[in-house]
Amino acid sequence: MKAVAYGGYHGELRSLVHLLKYEGMQPLAKRLGRLLADSLEAVLSFPDAPRKMLVIPVPMHPLKQRQRGFNHAELLARAAIAEIRRRHPQLGLHLETRLLKRVRVTVSQAGLTTHQRRQNLRGAFFVPRPGGLAGHHVLLIDDIYTTGATARACSRVLMNAGAASVRVATVARAQREGVASWDPSFLRTGFLQAAR
Repeated sequence: MKAVAYGGYHGELRSLVHLLKYEGMQPLAKRLGRLLADSLEAVLSFPDAPRKMLVIPVPMHPLKQRQRGFNHAELLARAAIAEIRRRHPQLGLHLETRLLKRVRVTVSQAGLTTHQRRQNLRGAFFVPRPGGLAGHHVLLIDDIYTTGATARACSRVLMNAGAASVRVATVARAQREGVASWDPSFLRTGFLQAAR
């Protein structure tokens, strides 16, 4: 799994993500989507980058989505795709919101240890139609990459269902204290290598 993020999860970027996610300020998704598109430039500029990808936002459980009224990852994905299509109309990015489902309600990942995050997400995702993924390259979209637990859980399910590859793009990347493997020079310029 390869992942890229626009910037660090602090300051104005953190505030914007919070306003979208927790305060319901949906118009901010367009601004954040443009930032996400900037990070996607790194994904698309690699020589081995696929010209066609299924763009899959990390799904919310239907109950939580009804409570919030929207899926922030889907709003970000839609805005980023619109911007990338404007910049690169020749690319085939197709938004797909039905190929990956969250089938188990999970608690908020905030404040959980890496181990607790993995446990929390165990069995949470499901691919209802594996045939729709077979041989396709996937771009998974989310708001924040913290420990990578969500991205790994989704990627594992997508790959097991037949995806050719999974790349991950987020607006922000949280820098946790004591994590020495994170290299901030990768922000906006390249991929983070995440253990599978």
